[in-house]
Amino acid sequence: MIEVSHLYKRYHGPFGGDWVLNDISFTIPRNVSVGIVGRNGAGKSTLLRLIGGMDTPDRGSVTRHCRVSWPIGLGGGFQGSMTGRQNVKFVARIHGGNDRIPDLIEKVQDFAEIGKAFDQPVKTYSSGMRSRLAFGLSLAFNFDVYLSDEATAVGDVAFKKKATQAFRDRVGQASIIMVSHQEGMLKDLCQAGILLQEGQALWFDDIKDAINQYHESLGK
Repeated sequence: MIEVSHLYKRYHGPFGGDWVLNDISFTIPRNVSVGIVGRNGAGKSTLLRLIGGMDTPDRGSVTRHCRVSWPIGLGGGFQGSMTGRQNVKFVARIHGGNDRIPDLIEKVQDFAEIGKAFDQPVKTYSSGMRSRLAFGLSLAFNFDVYLSDEATAVGDVAFKKKATQAFRDRVGQASIIMVSHQEGMLKDLCQAGILLQEGQALWFDDIKDAINQYHESLGK
């Protein structure tokens, strides 16, 4: 279960900044996969980072009663001067995977499909390569909840199919909190939905209702 309570978040610029998320509260039950929808700039990626602990709220809290991955697809959180292989080793040690580092490296390398770049500094990677590495690294660990930010939009057609199948394989074993413009995938993989709109978060027990309400907000 994940509890979001009276959460506020904004980014401060030279002229201040409006609230991206303004006093939002909801609870994601255990074993329920959720799709997050909303206009560009509505705060979807921000919410994922907050749920994953990669960012901190200005006010409020996120309480995780389970193991949550970092947001797959954002490709952030890597040490740029270290190679892909070295980053995998580093993350494995943090998550207590010292005894299976060789196996983890093989799994990530095979899944990411970035060739010789795996032994090059991550700062030389394209955004797509970083996302592939983050995707493979996340799936190498057994999390209770996987966070996905447009992860299946990365790479060529073959890799997109591979990424989509990887999520389908997780359904039943773990849940997913997903941001995606592919509505068919949201309907396929998620039960519930969250619509972010004007700083507010509206919870829907059915992902189809969330998508329909999103379309109505666009005037469609």
